[in-house]
Amino acid sequence: MLKIAIQKSGRLNEDSIRLLKECGIELNNGNKQLKAVAHNFPVEVYFFRDDDIPQYVYDGVADIGIVGENVLLEKGKSIELVYRLGFGKCRLSVAVPKAMEYSSVKDLEGLKIATTYSSILEKYLTENKVKAEVHEISGSVEIAPGIGLADAICDLVSSGSTLFTNGLKEVEVILKSEAVLVANKNLSAENKSILDKLLLRINAVKTAKNNKYILLNAPNHQLKNIFTLLPGTKSPTVVPLAEEGWSSVQSVVNENDFWEVIEKLKQFEAEGIIVIPIEKMIV
Repeated sequence: MLKIAIQKSGRLNEDSIRLLKECGIELNNGNKQLKAVAHNFPVEVYFFRDDDIPQYVYDGVADIGIVGENVLLEKGKSIELVYRLGFGKCRLSVAVPKAMEYSSVKDLEGLKIATTYSSILEKYLTENKVKAEVHEISGSVEIAPGIGLADAICDLVSSGSTLFTNGLKEVEVILKSEAVLVANKNLSAENKSILDKLLLRINAVKTAKNNKYILLNAPNHQLKNIFTLLPGTKSPTVVPLAEEGWSSVQSVVNENDFWEVIEKLKQFEAEGIIVIPIEKMIV
């Protein structure tokens, strides 16, 4: 059994469970218990506090884990970052009161900064040759300036609404973070094999989400132009239509380029464009 640690509750919990389900892994219970066993894949899932996951993976209590990159860097454990999962995206930022004048990181000189991420913050300040007092706290960091506990904060930011509500403004982005899959460096050969099979499934799911399957009709004299837009996994599939001089083209387009590609396809006389979500994609 490959033992995987995921967050018991919080922003990464649901996405981690959803990823396993999309990989075809069915768990026998939810996260109300410490452990869940998959009945169709050799995996046991353990539910832990996110701050504890790097330590448990390092100690071998879990073989692999899903954790925020911010937590991984803060804990500084010697474990392997295996895969960036693309969800749970956020940033670790410094924020100051809205009324404070701010022009550069040098304005943090001499301030008291409250944070849960003291190691990352101290490294950032050292790199920028700024001397400030780092005040490590847990819980609601954003209220620290309002109650006189600190002059500024360093905390995770997603939409920025919490900062706005507490009269703060984001001034420095220290780190961009997302959920990552990490592994103990001393996995057995058997567990490495299971991990490889899991990574194949994860990669298929993530690749599919980043691409769309596209079908269209186009005049033959525009096919070369269309091929430059739709390379597909190797090359587009082209099928002659009953109407002379026309073909059906099938290919894959990256989600990030989707609308730009569609606009150019229209310029190249493409018609009847159909876009289909891809559930899994193995390349």
